[in-house]
Amino acid sequence: PVTAGSIVVPYGHVVGNEKWRGSEIAQRLQGKIRLIFEDDLGLVDFHLSNRTCILYISEADLVAGDEFKRRLVRFRNASSLGGIVIVERTQISDQYFLAVQKLVVLELGMVLLPVANQGEASQLITQLVSFYVREQSKDHNSNPFLRKQCSQLAEPSVFRTVQQIPGVGKTKALLLLQQFGSIHQLCNASVKELELVVGQTVAQQIYSF
Repeated sequence: PVTAGSIVVPYGHVVGNEKWRGSEIAQRLQGKIRLIFEDDLGLVDFHLSNRTCILYISEADLVAGDEFKRRLVRFRNASSLGGIVIVERTQISDQYFLAVQKLVVLELGMVLLPVANQGEASQLITQLVSFYVREQSKDHNSNPFLRKQCSQLAEPSVFRTVQQIPGVGKTKALLLLQQFGSIHQLCNASVKELELVVGQTVAQQIYSF
């Protein structure tokens, strides 16, 4: 069911599941990044890089029942890919959100990013793609003391500082800054708030640090 492991995604491209052709999210991505459609991605909705893909849970999926949970578990069990789960958190789906967050982050150990609608999701995908392009295009043998670029979401110095926390790498640093916005807010976050972003073990390490 997860057939996307062998797909090679070129820099700055996204491979999308054929079912998204003509959708709002696809229309908004066009022009910002290069979107290619494939009809054999299985469970995956969007492929951002060779190892990272997105599973999109819409408001309709949440209201319709438990099928999306089975899809998440199948993906988690069948694949070595890094899965980011984007969930539509709306007035209608809000009542289901905490249960989904618990399943995705605490039980399955995957990254969850809430969005209000497909427009917001397309902005998020664009940001993630540009982040991966910058990461992949860096020369890994370059001088480690040179100032490095990072996500537009944070100043490079702030991004580097968050990465100094035990258990926090580039991806978790990006997620933490997306969620909390600044080091000040990160310092004031409770273990519970941190857990929802990075899981229990790392949350405890961040809180202690």
